[in-house]
Amino acid sequence: MDIYTADLCDDFIDVLQVATPIGFKDYGAKKNFRGEIVTVKCFEKNPLVKQTLNTDGTGKVLVVDGGGSLNCALMGDNLAAMGIKNNWNGVVIFGCIRDSREIATMDIGVKALNTTPRKSIKIPEGEVNVKVSFADIDFTPGHYIYCDEDGIVVSKTKLV
Repeated sequence: MDIYTADLCDDFIDVLQVATPIGFKDYGAKKNFRGEIVTVKCFEKNPLVKQTLNTDGTGKVLVVDGGGSLNCALMGDNLAAMGIKNNWNGVVIFGCIRDSREIATMDIGVKALNTTPRKSIKIPEGEVNVKVSFADIDFTPGHYIYCDEDGIVVSKTKLV
């Protein structure tokens, strides 16, 4: 069942954080996705993204704070496939992806700022499951994120 961010704003605006539209684009085949927030904070290094997508993501969305870097991709088609294999509902990346043509055919939600063919550095630096902030939202592990073509909203509790 699809849940739309506009409807959530109509019904729950007092308990929602609404992302400022800073240019996120939809890349995965799944445009409407939601789940419990899991976070990774990293800058131009994606091993923690891979490590996290290699865990059970049932009912979850990975939110990656890549510092807004457009220098390299933090996820490509191999990591998207890993996310699907491990039941992740989606990934939101404050940064770039690559392999966008392949990801567009994959049954996972993916929002990112842009694409670049350059891969990231393979040094496992960063933090997992810490509060991250971008687009005027605090993404707190255990809170809930709802995404569709209109945007991103976050709630402390599961709304639907």
